[in-house]
Amino acid sequence: MHYLPISLSYGELCTLTLCPLNVTLESTEEDERHKIASMNNYNGKILTRGSSQLRSRFVKKNGQCNVVFTNLEEKRQRYLADIFTTCVDIRWRYLLLIFCCSFMISWLFFGIIFYTVSLAHGDFDDQTLLNNEGIPCINHVHGFLGALLFSMETQTTIGYGWRCVTEECPVAVLTVVVQSIVGCIIDSFMIGTIMAKMARPKKRNQTLMFSKNAVITLRDGKLCLMWRVGNLRKSHIVEAHVRAQLIRPYVTAEGEFIPLEQMDLNVGYDEGTDRLFLVSPLVIVHEIDKDSPLYTLSRADLESDEFEIVVILEGMVEATAMTTQFRSSYLSREIFWGHRFEPVIYEDRDRYKVDYGRFHMTYEVPSTPHLSAKELDEAAKLMPRSLTAFCYENEVALNCGDDDDDIFDTNQIGKTETPFALPVLFNI
Repeated sequence: MHYLPISLSYGELCTLTLCPLNVTLESTEEDERHKIASMNNYNGKILTRGSSQLRSRFVKKNGQCNVVFTNLEEKRQRYLADIFTTCVDIRWRYLLLIFCCSFMISWLFFGIIFYTVSLAHGDFDDQTLLNNEGIPCINHVHGFLGALLFSMETQTTIGYGWRCVTEECPVAVLTVVVQSIVGCIIDSFMIGTIMAKMARPKKRNQTLMFSKNAVITLRDGKLCLMWRVGNLRKSHIVEAHVRAQLIRPYVTAEGEFIPLEQMDLNVGYDEGTDRLFLVSPLVIVHEIDKDSPLYTLSRADLESDEFEIVVILEGMVEATAMTTQFRSSYLSREIFWGHRFEPVIYEDRDRYKVDYGRFHMTYEVPSTPHLSAKELDEAAKLMPRSLTAFCYENEVALNCGDDDDDIFDTNQIGKTETPFALPVLFNI
C-alpha cells in the first residue's frame, strides 16, 4: 500500500464528492474489526448452530420478534406463578377453554360434595329419611343430577326456590358458604382477565404503519437515514415518540463475537424531535454523523453488508390511556440509497388531504453522493477556502497597492482552477 499525492482542482474535488470512485481511504480499527467479524460469519450473516442457513430477520415487518426460547428450566412453574399475565397473553381460544373449564370443574366438585353429604345423611333411603323425621340435608335432591343442579344454582345465585339447604346438616351449610366464596373469586379472576385482554392496545397497531422501505439521502447538506410513519385513525397517539436500533454482528477489541449487537440510532432525543404529533404521516430522520454507527457506511457497503434496523413507535392510546408499542424493521436490502419519499399531503380548499396510496413510494435523487458520511467529512476538510474569502483577500491586496504581479484578474476568479494535493490510497 503506497500513498500517491494527486493534484486535484476545486471542480474535480466537487465531482469527487458527488460521484462514486473506486477510491479507498486509510483503513481504521473498525475496518479491522469488520474483517474479524467476516471470519465469524458468512457475508455478515449469522450462521445458526447445526445449520447452514443465513441469519433471519430479528423483528418481522408486523412487529413480532423472531425469537424462540429453548432449554428453559421450570417453564411451566414460572408461567403458572404469573398466571394472570399468562392468561392475558394466551390466545382467545385457550382463554375461553379455561373460562368454561373453571366453572364446570367448580360446579362438578361441589356437586359431588353435596351428593356425598346427602348420601351420608341417608336422604336417598326412604327408611333412613323417616328416622330423621323426613328432613333431608337438601330439599328436592334425589340423586347426583339434583346435587349438580343445586351446585350450579348456588354458585350462579340463580335461586329457583325449589332446591335449598336445610338446618339438618351443618356440613351442607358450610359447603354452601365455601362455594359462594370460591364462585366470587372465579368470577372476579375470569372477568378481570377477559377485560384486561379486551382492553389491550395490541390491535391498535393495525392502524399504525411504517413505510416498507427506508432511504438514505441528503437533507440540509447532511447524509440522513429516513423512514416514514403514519396513523390511520383520527384518534391520536398521545405522547408518541420513536426509537431506532441497529442490529448487526460485532467483534469487541478482545475478539469476542457478538452475533446481535444492538446500537442506538439518534432520532432527535436531545433536541426533542423524537416526540411526534402524529396527525399526518411524518418522516423520521437519523442524521448520520460521527456518533452514528452508520458513519462509515457507503453505497457499496450498503449493497454488500448485512444488518437490520429496528424502529419502534410508542405512545398512549387516546381512548384507553394504555401504552402501545408498534415495531418494524428494515434489512439492508430494504434501504434505498439516494431516494426520497413522495409527498403525500396536499391542501384542498380549507383542509389537508393525505394520500396513503403514495405512502410507500420513493423517487431517486441522482445527485446523492455514493460516499459515506465519514468520507464526505474528510473530503470537505480538504476543500480550498471559499471563493468569498478568496475575493476578500484580493480586495485587501488591491487597496494596499500590492505589485501588479500579485494582483489577480477578478474576471478570472472562478475560471482558474487552484490545484492542491489530495492523498489517495491505491493498491500498487
